[in-house]
Amino acid sequence: TVCDFIFRLKGILEFACQLDNPNGVQSQSTISKSFQDLRSKVTSKNIVFTVCNSPVLIWPNTGFQSSVESLTEASACGDILQWIESDDGGSKKSSKKKDKKKSGPTVVNMKLLFEVTEPAGNTAPSLIRVSTQQHCVKMPLPLDCALSVTTDERLETVCTGLVEALNKQLADMEEVVLQYRKGSSFLVPQPFHFQLPEPAGLITVVYPAGVPDSQLQAVREDLHRKFELPCDRPYLRRANAFHFPDAAYKDGYLRNPHIHLNPPNIEDAKLYLVQGVYSYHHYMQDHVDDNGWGCAYRSLQTICSWFQQQGYVETAVPTHTQIQQALVDVGDKEPRFVGSRQWIGSIEVQAVLNQLLGVTSKIMFVSQGSELATKGRELANHFQTEGTPVMIGGGVLAHTILGVVWSENTGQIRFLILDPHYTGGEDLQTITDKGWCGWKGPEFWDQNAYYNLCLPQRPKTI
Repeated sequence: TVCDFIFRLKGILEFACQLDNPNGVQSQSTISKSFQDLRSKVTSKNIVFTVCNSPVLIWPNTGFQSSVESLTEASACGDILQWIESDDGGSKKSSKKKDKKKSGPTVVNMKLLFEVTEPAGNTAPSLIRVSTQQHCVKMPLPLDCALSVTTDERLETVCTGLVEALNKQLADMEEVVLQYRKGSSFLVPQPFHFQLPEPAGLITVVYPAGVPDSQLQAVREDLHRKFELPCDRPYLRRANAFHFPDAAYKDGYLRNPHIHLNPPNIEDAKLYLVQGVYSYHHYMQDHVDDNGWGCAYRSLQTICSWFQQQGYVETAVPTHTQIQQALVDVGDKEPRFVGSRQWIGSIEVQAVLNQLLGVTSKIMFVSQGSELATKGRELANHFQTEGTPVMIGGGVLAHTILGVVWSENTGQIRFLILDPHYTGGEDLQTITDKGWCGWKGPEFWDQNAYYNLCLPQRPKTI
């Protein structure tokens, strides 16, 4: 099924409860009772969804009412777009994308609100005097639900689905709160969304704030079994969380520029690509002028960003100085190498990946560039099994290979190259139009120079 829309509903619910004896048996049922109250709140008639950047309000639990006459329970969810203002002032529906390829589903952001005015009852208040000491626990619950749907799905079905998702999320939060509670000290339950292989699709998992991934291994193992995921690679670490297509990355690096390219058309050839997400690192970034010497460092940074964003490591992408220091630490270079402008090659990249990330790599040696045209099978196999970016160094140049198009029958091959020698700003159009990220034929390589390729291997872990 193609997902056209993701409806995302966010809101804060205040959890509160009075605990007589935080360590007593009763406290658990008191906490559950408070969660039950919150669940009845989200199924009540007072709940309202507001659609961000639009005048639309929806009352999902009153037989579906909306503040816009033309939106009824029979409306398809795609109809909501005409009411949403896009950033440039037009409606989302009318804005035409200039991208070469459509980049993912449209996200409809909604906020969760409640009507506060209620008809007052005519009963007198009852007063009870309590003399025992009580612990009052208050905690904001950051609700965040996501639902992927196709354009023709009815809006009413979507809103019912979101109310169900809120209910389920509160139940998951209750479970996490009870499991990690120590007396009256609670950990905030945080929802994370993950895009899993079909049929699971977009799912939400609640993790306790402040508990590192390394301590949640058993939780992930259960989830891997539940969703029948392979047990040799991470899918559900926090770094694997789904990135909503409408959200910007805060660090300023471009992610996966290659997805905006169309693959070359070669008869009966297959496409073998990097799996997952990397950042494009190149000359002149991070206020470092490495023009002319830093290309292998940048290719290495791109590879490190892949291991970080796939959840294998939590360490930041290393700087040039940290890379140089790592080579001194393993005894590969003299201390004076730190702070120099000396270039490095594939063997050094292999050593740094091992030293800083604990990642092993295979090295492929090619005695002259013309031979690279015959390496289709090895590269196709690498992208199919490991799926990591490959660093290639030859002469004084380093590049990153992100994939190949290769025909087993004719041996024809094209290489998807990410070029670290780019010195401009993070402009996707320039990078793809001018070939800084682009498909190259075998003639791209210096036919007489020798090359070493560093092929990083995935650690077997979840």
